Amino acid sequence: MEKKQIAIVGAGVSGLLACKYLLSKGFHPIVFEARSDIGGAWIKTVETTKLQTPKQLYQFSDYPWPDSVTTDFPDHNQVLDYIQSYASHFDLRKHIKFNRKVVGIEFEGLSGEDGKSWSFWNGNGQPFGSRGKWTVAVEDAKNHSTEVHQVDFVILCVGRFSDVPNIPEFPPKKGPEAFHGKVIHSMDYSDMDYEAAANLVKGKRVTVVGLQKSALDIAMECTTANGLENPCTVFYRTEHWNIPDYFPWGFPLAYLYLNRFAELLVHKPGEGFLLSLLATMLSPLRWAISKFVEADIKKKHRLAKFGMVPKHSFLQELSSCLTITVPEKFYDKVEEGSIILKKSQDFSFREDGIVVDGETTPLKTDLVILATGFKGDVKLKNIFLSQTFQDYLAGSPSEKLPLYREIIHPQIPQLAIIGFSESISNLYTSEMRCRWLAELLDGAVKLPSIKEMEEDMRKWDEYMKRYSGKYYRRSCIGALHIWYNDQLCKDMGWNPKRKKGWFAELFEPYGPVDYAPPSTSN
Repeated sequence: MEKKQIAIVGAGVSGLLACKYLLSKGFHPIVFEARSDIGGAWIKTVETTKLQTPKQLYQFSDYPWPDSVTTDFPDHNQVLDYIQSYASHFDLRKHIKFNRKVVGIEFEGLSGEDGKSWSFWNGNGQPFGSRGKWTVAVEDAKNHSTEVHQVDFVILCVGRFSDVPNIPEFPPKKGPEAFHGKVIHSMDYSDMDYEAAANLVKGKRVTVVGLQKSALDIAMECTTANGLENPCTVFYRTEHWNIPDYFPWGFPLAYLYLNRFAELLVHKPGEGFLLSLLATMLSPLRWAISKFVEADIKKKHRLAKFGMVPKHSFLQELSSCLTITVPEKFYDKVEEGSIILKKSQDFSFREDGIVVDGETTPLKTDLVILATGFKGDVKLKNIFLSQTFQDYLAGSPSEKLPLYREIIHPQIPQLAIIGFSESISNLYTSEMRCRWLAELLDGAVKLPSIKEMEEDMRKWDEYMKRYSGKYYRRSCIGALHIWYNDQLCKDMGWNPKRKKGWFAELFEPYGPVDYAPPSTSN
């Protein structure tokens, strides 16, 4: 039987994995990449950017890191080299069309409204239907011509940390237009070559807005350029449990949160009565472990001294996929005064600087860098030309993105999304999802009815609201990655228990190599 034509949008980690696993099933995917090379968000980063999770968690299950990379937290160049060597090893480049930006996709043959009447995904519960195809409009970045492709299935691997910056909203005449200095987004800073970025901040009073990884990295680069002469001010709204290392009080963090025992302490979507009872009974231990980690972070970072102790728990931080490692000596720079931390819920611009909510004296500044993240949901939604599909994907503002297994939308046919929902290691999770998707397209995975899929999605939505708080729309599975992978394994007919012996199964941390194909697993 002739294999169907499949389009993959994006040649970052998720797109490469999707391509590799589809090829293993005999498909011939075509990958559209807007840039001139592979690597996604790793192509352009702040100069000092390093991997946030230990490389043992951020690796392909069947392609280990080279022996030449000895550090646990490789720098961005090493990460990009690793990703590109993976693509070369599995000969993926020949399937990629570079400098091709997908500007819109539209389903031909069925109206978006048809999905409302389905009892099963795609009308028949199968990944392919006989009544429609996707039309993919692609712009050539070099000559700006547009080509149109018709495919049977689309896989969106566009990520959520690029392209559409999240710019704060300001009252009229109090936004960047009122400021006589320069305002850029961290995306613009990352796009510069390193010399240009260093020259941009050199000798200037810089304010960085945000407290996540890009904000901290940029602040450190500003202190390197300016020191005490022009301190860098970091504006933030909420304190976070940004970790100094992965060894609280000398104990590996992975043994506290990344094994099956740790997940017994958390209420899980679809759990039975006994697991629910056990999670309730073990809640004091769950609280104690969180406090154990928090105490270590407070001590090492001197958070109380700087007024930086978060009000939420470390478990919520992990469950929201907001946990980052702080750049080395960041709080030393705070103590010496070359980085100034300033909390404010709102601020506005005026001619000579920015005014913090509740204050009248402006903070004089020359350059404001908005490290305020990206609108990944908007980027994803705008790929669809159909307003109906846009509305389906957006879902309710009071719910997480409505994706079954964080991969497919029950009302959008012949399409999958990989790499939007977050985890402790996005590479690790994307690989599992791509393997599940390849099995689905090959006919090995059978989907339940739409009603059952929606009930499962509702349970995951409740879990995320319970443990992620206001960050539930990040769709993070960080504290339940084993439970989540178990669902995928069961769907594929695999044994979800990957360790040898009950003790290892319960207490050893899980990682990518536990799911390696039989020929490469240890």
